[in-house]
Amino acid sequence: MSLFVVVGAGGTGITTARMLTDAGHRVRLVTRRGAGPDRPGVERIAADASDADRLTDLSRGAETLINCAAPPYHTWAELYPPLAGAVLTAAQRTGAGYVLLDNLYAYGQVDGPMTEDLALAPNSVKGRIRAEHWQAAVAAHEAGRVKVTSVRASDFVGAGATSVFTLVVVPKVLAGKRALFPGDLDAPHSWTSTADAARALCTVAQDDRSWGKPWHAPTDQAVSVRDLAALLAETAGASEPKLGRMPGWMLTLGGLFNAQVRELPEIQYQFRQPFLLDSSRTEQTFGLKPTPLTVTLKDMPANSPDAR
Repeated sequence: MSLFVVVGAGGTGITTARMLTDAGHRVRLVTRRGAGPDRPGVERIAADASDADRLTDLSRGAETLINCAAPPYHTWAELYPPLAGAVLTAAQRTGAGYVLLDNLYAYGQVDGPMTEDLALAPNSVKGRIRAEHWQAAVAAHEAGRVKVTSVRASDFVGAGATSVFTLVVVPKVLAGKRALFPGDLDAPHSWTSTADAARALCTVAQDDRSWGKPWHAPTDQAVSVRDLAALLAETAGASEPKLGRMPGWMLTLGGLFNAQVRELPEIQYQFRQPFLLDSSRTEQTFGLKPTPLTVTLKDMPANSPDAR
């Protein structure tokens, strides 16, 4: 039985903690408010994960730190670097492995499926921040100071998922109301299950083949927003979705009143053309398979915001 420190109690962090305890491990779950599941094997700790000294103390004796945390979307530029840096520092000080839950922002705009071999070419502030942290982590790994790996996921769906789709489309579809989506409704898009991302995190954290490289979370075949909404409605027994494309002026107007919405335009390239994640390397290396979207969507009514 090993001790794992999981930072962040969003949909993926909570599922990761549950999977690890189901496997007989102990989990120390670190969030600002001490959030997380009340179950045997999970020790919930209220702490600021950007405090490297405090996190180091909490990580002593841990086999691995798994970083599933992210600050509120509109505060990334200010708060993400010290948060991620503190987790990396704690791993180096304690000798624990470092596993990062990452996204696809650092690739920038890509024509064709994204694989782990792609060079990082961010075209957004958030992408640059993500790329810089991964590069710092890899440099520490290559210098022999820490073992690092990452699991990169596309937009989340499933239990506890928070993404543009879950925030904008899911509530409207389940309520039988019209949803306006800020992007192409018919462009194929990859959607990652929170459970599949968590399963990948648990797997790479315990397999020496993972270290020093990024891995893509097992992700089902890409489908458009329109098709995903139809699958959701069918799964939930809701009426046929009523969808429309959100005009640019409406997104701009919304940003005047909502700090989170104001952050969306810089990543809108992801929804204007096909956005495809290739997870075949992870699937073949570790024997992991993506959960069918029809199964993942059964958890969407239980959607809840990420916690930290």
